[in-house]
Amino acid sequence: MLRQRIITAIVLLAILLPALFYPTPLPLMCVVLALVAAGAWEWGRLNGLGQAAALALGGVCVLLCALTWWLGWVEQPLATLWLLAGLAWVLGGAWLLRAGVAQWQHIPQALRLLGGLLALWLAWLALVQARRMGVHFLLSVLVLVWVADIFAYFFGRALGHNKLAPTISPGKSWEGVWGGLLGVQLLAFGWAAADLHWQVQPPSFYGMVAAHGGWRWGLLAVVALFLGAMSVVGDLVESLVKRSAGVKDSSGLLPGHGGVLDRVDALLPTLPLAMMLARWLQGTP
Repeated sequence: MLRQRIITAIVLLAILLPALFYPTPLPLMCVVLALVAAGAWEWGRLNGLGQAAALALGGVCVLLCALTWWLGWVEQPLATLWLLAGLAWVLGGAWLLRAGVAQWQHIPQALRLLGGLLALWLAWLALVQARRMGVHFLLSVLVLVWVADIFAYFFGRALGHNKLAPTISPGKSWEGVWGGLLGVQLLAFGWAAADLHWQVQPPSFYGMVAAHGGWRWGLLAVVALFLGAMSVVGDLVESLVKRSAGVKDSSGLLPGHGGVLDRVDALLPTLPLAMMLARWLQGTP
């Protein structure tokens, strides 16, 4: 299993890193488009669709992203869209986790499918817009999720005794969550300080938050805490859906890692919320 995980990770990095650092966003847009299409197929399978219908859902996801691209939305601020997406994730995520696994199947299938499709589309659009703001900006958001996950894993293994959501994801603990949030705080303040010291332009997400000093450093702590917490919500929502479907992984597309949704679940809320906050900050003196 470990060997498979390493090989898959190397292959993914060999594809993603050149696309990420390419001078234009186009290769990354295409690579991530393929990933969200696969994620939509997995979502369909998790929510009762057959193979053909799930593939069709993946196709719809591609068409939705392509339409957005054609309409030029990737170049527009879309502040209202990101605000609505953020509210939907905060309120919807809280409701889903409170309702629990048993209530998921009581939601009409069409609504469940639409919700997943929109979440994947918004994540793709947010990632593309973040890349257009600079590799440094996008990477700072991606690393937040990775750091939260790594710190949560080690803190959870070392100290985890109090279960976070035993009926949804038995392996997660409150100690892991607090460890992940600590890691996110260290990342945010360290990255912002480096940005300001070396006057990096364009700034990272954290440099943008802390750009004017003063109260913004307090805001940075709150923002990092918020995004770290929402990455946990994304992870738990996907775990809830998998538990309702009675499966361990969203698919076997990524040997040793499960499926695409298993790798991007925490990014689904984090990317749109980061764009929501970035657009707000761009309009704030």
